[in-house]
Amino acid sequence: MEWIFLFLATIFEIIGVIVMKQLVITKNKFYLLALAACFALSFSFLSLSMQNIAMSVAYSIWTGAGTAGGVIVGVLFYKESKSFLKLFLIALIIACTVGLKILS
Repeated sequence: MEWIFLFLATIFEIIGVIVMKQLVITKNKFYLLALAACFALSFSFLSLSMQNIAMSVAYSIWTGAGTAGGVIVGVLFYKESKSFLKLFLIALIIACTVGLKILS
């Protein structure tokens, strides 16, 4: 169950970053409330996952997967730059995240 909590924490972090971008674009106050809710849920699920996953592993996976997800969303939906080096480094983050999961 702890891995499901960590997965949900990561998903809500990525959704929170998307909502943050929409807030910057539109200045709509609704997005401010949605942003607070997303990050509150993200941190709540992260703390639940840490009940059975080592803090160092849970936090590393959460930040790594959140970073990779944010970059992927930025490239796919917000036309942010994509270079071989950026994609290579994201692949390394994903590989390290998988490695941490395998080792834990």
